[in-house]
Amino acid sequence: MKLTADAKGTFAIAPTPFHDDGRIDERSIDRLTDFYEEVGCDGVTVLGILGEAPKLDAAEAEQVAVRYVKRAKKMQVIVGVSAPGFATMRSLARASMDAGAAGVMIAPPPSLRTDDQIVGYFKQAAEAIGPDVPWVLQDYPLTLTVVFTPAVIRKIVMDNPNCVMLKHEDWPGLEKISTLRGFQKDGSLRPLSILCGNGGTFLDFEMERGADGAMTGYAFPELLIDVVNLSKAGKRDAAHDLFDAHLPLIRYEQQPGVGLTVRKYVLQKRGIIASSAQRKPGATMTATAKAEVDYLLSRVARFDKRANLGPQSSAAG
Repeated sequence: MKLTADAKGTFAIAPTPFHDDGRIDERSIDRLTDFYEEVGCDGVTVLGILGEAPKLDAAEAEQVAVRYVKRAKKMQVIVGVSAPGFATMRSLARASMDAGAAGVMIAPPPSLRTDDQIVGYFKQAAEAIGPDVPWVLQDYPLTLTVVFTPAVIRKIVMDNPNCVMLKHEDWPGLEKISTLRGFQKDGSLRPLSILCGNGGTFLDFEMERGADGAMTGYAFPELLIDVVNLSKAGKRDAAHDLFDAHLPLIRYEQQPGVGLTVRKYVLQKRGIIASSAQRKPGATMTATAKAEVDYLLSRVARFDKRANLGPQSSAAG
């Protein structure tokens, strides 16, 4: 089923598992996909920024995308297709959609500076992938250095009917969500799914501002699912209590560079992926950092038993 503006819930941002020697670990991809489905994710997004997509060649990117798509049974799969050139973007988008992906995600190149450049780029990108491919606009100025005003987002969405979702990762960005929902109330913006990223750092209040859910990575996607569902049910205190218990670990995962290794380390401890390795160049965790994460897990476990992890598990390689 293709992605629509009605999409909501939790879409996990999936890492790309590697063996210690840098080879793609397909068996861990399978286990990770099964895990996301088992805990109740509505979808999964692959080859995002934390999917180490720039470290893959074109054939590897297609291999990873198709593996996730083919393995998923109940979830929608979104594939990050951002690339320096439109030919590469078009090729990966087509291969992913042919395999059964729900849609693709496009981030802006860091070279964009003016509103006109931003609007023009996404018009060309939408034309490159084709009008039949639903796509997600990624707004992540902290990493990509491209700043979208709410008015620019509205212009992109209104100019491109196949743009059906915003991945909101501005920081601070709560007022942006409110402004976009205000545009919809006054009729100047068509329906648009808004899922939020940034490692879930502001998910508690983003949901209250009108977000439809989460699209981000965290070693406990169950937490993201619970916060989204509790917020939708109007159980504000319960959502915040659970979120607050995980916030120190969420914060630790937000560190540039090493944060992805932290997430992979916990997923490895959970027995889901075989190795926490990033493909080079990539950060590694010291023994001290691992001890800090283990300590944080023990503190989270006082409130949420799902974080009560024993000695490190070993996923079959």
